[in-house]
Amino acid sequence: MQIKSFYNRVILSSLVMTTIFLVSCKKFLNQMPITSYGTNVVFSDVPHAYQALAGVYAQLSGDQGYGIRLSLYYTVDNDETQGPTGNPDNDRRDIARYQATPGNAQLNSPFQQLFRGIEFANICIYNIPNMSQYNNGTDQEKKELQRMLGEALTLRAQFYFEAIRNWGDLPADFQPASQVAGANPFPVRVNRDSLYDRILADLKTAEDLVPWRNDLASIGDPIDERITKGTVKGLRARIALFRGGYSLRNTSGVMERSADYLTYYQMAHDECNDIITSGQHNLNPSFKNLFKNYVCARAVSDPDGELMFQVSAVGANGTADSKLGYYDGPTVNGNGNKAINILPTYFYLFDSTDLRRDVTCAPYIVNADGITKTGQTITAINDGKYRRDWISNPVISPNDKTQYLGLKWQILRYSDVLLMFAETENELNGPTAAAYNAINMVRRRGYGKPINTPNAAVDLPAGLSKSDFFNAIVKERSLELGGEGVRKFDLIRWNLINTVLTNTKNALAAMSNSSGIYANLPKSMYYYKTATGDDYTIWANSLYKPAPSATPANTTKITWVSSAISTTALARFATGFTPNKSELLPIPQPARDANYNLTQNPGY
Repeated sequence: MQIKSFYNRVILSSLVMTTIFLVSCKKFLNQMPITSYGTNVVFSDVPHAYQALAGVYAQLSGDQGYGIRLSLYYTVDNDETQGPTGNPDNDRRDIARYQATPGNAQLNSPFQQLFRGIEFANICIYNIPNMSQYNNGTDQEKKELQRMLGEALTLRAQFYFEAIRNWGDLPADFQPASQVAGANPFPVRVNRDSLYDRILADLKTAEDLVPWRNDLASIGDPIDERITKGTVKGLRARIALFRGGYSLRNTSGVMERSADYLTYYQMAHDECNDIITSGQHNLNPSFKNLFKNYVCARAVSDPDGELMFQVSAVGANGTADSKLGYYDGPTVNGNGNKAINILPTYFYLFDSTDLRRDVTCAPYIVNADGITKTGQTITAINDGKYRRDWISNPVISPNDKTQYLGLKWQILRYSDVLLMFAETENELNGPTAAAYNAINMVRRRGYGKPINTPNAAVDLPAGLSKSDFFNAIVKERSLELGGEGVRKFDLIRWNLINTVLTNTKNALAAMSNSSGIYANLPKSMYYYKTATGDDYTIWANSLYKPAPSATPANTTKITWVSSAISTTALARFATGFTPNKSELLPIPQPARDANYNLTQNPGY
């Protein structure tokens, strides 16, 4: 059962799995079609059950999943990144600007794919425990099937979580359609709290079924992209924070959190603490190496276990692969969309010595030779964690026109676990030494310092109040997780999104006028004509001081901080955001047409 990248496409009729494809590959897509089977055959032995599970994993991938829409269309605009330029389009631009309508062309297919993933998971969850091998097989068979059941429960939780944070209340769908369709063909939406409570309970069950990363060898499985216990616990912590956070309520039409929210902060705290004390996961010592040498090298795992939940991407197609590094990131020889831009104010949120800036932000495009760089103005900086020019294993030619690059979307990293622990510890007990240690480990790595050694130059100052420590967490999560699809939803669960978007617009206006804290930034930057670096070394002058009056030798001048910020970045940034509406997307109209019991979200 060893796999390096896997993909399985499953097509279901109302009663049976009719077609299953399992892809097991290293670099290329190899399809192994299996003829039409009913569930009694598919779940007759461990290998076939595994193929069905791989079909559940598959619903994470592709254009309608984390290959582009869930990862890049739905996660901007926030105070880090903004979506594509251009006029309103009833499409991706309108989603980024909080102007989506129920008929937006990019809503229904991702909505349907998430519920298809839930249905495929339901089929596995229903059938795997009923297999004879589950209770009566060999020890190996029982361990494998227990792991698969835990994975299916976890995947269902992830699909539901993604759907809830985008659309709010949804139908409860926890059995295969074949078991309930006749009795309840048009299910109503239920309160998201009950859905969260159900998937949190499911994840607690899954924890006891799925092994730790370092225990996989004992059941004969490799370390790869499959879910392990740390992933289950980390996802449960994340979902608990959303259960305890604010959300836009269908009943009241305003942002609210439950009175017992601290119960869920405690749950998240305990899960993060379990992961930290397990020793199963660690930070990669180098933030840049993590993304350049593992994420962009399309690695199936990293030795530190920091990449806790990756979405497989293979096959160079819209069903199984991703457009990460093509839709976003710098172009190479004109190939790519450059559709996600770093906000100028976010670029300058980073301290000048924070090494994460030049990983998260890529202020260049790559020329036709695939090596030299052309510097870009501050309003055209791209997000940089998924870069075509960093891709290896193998390297992609500058002349290659493919849009599918095999990069894996990162759903959960260990640094997020540390920051969630710091947040919950502060909320429950104040800024304790344990909270400081967790956030400072992340900060030290960000500045290139030894992770476990206190460093007064980069550690947070002692003696912060609870509120000041929370504000530090808000900032640190942005610096660490920028461009990873986390920020917008963090701001919503904290009930800060309206305030932060407003403050960001004001900051962009101030920067365009070179006023306040932005008064001494350079109005021009000069990049070396022969620059080959992928960081600040492409520039001949400082990013933090006024530009020199004379052009440095062998450089080209570009406009940097100017009034153009108002007419470019600011002019299209979150223009349609409306409090107590835009925190949720509209329910897609085709879904409502198919089920008349699906009510619409507030304001749409």
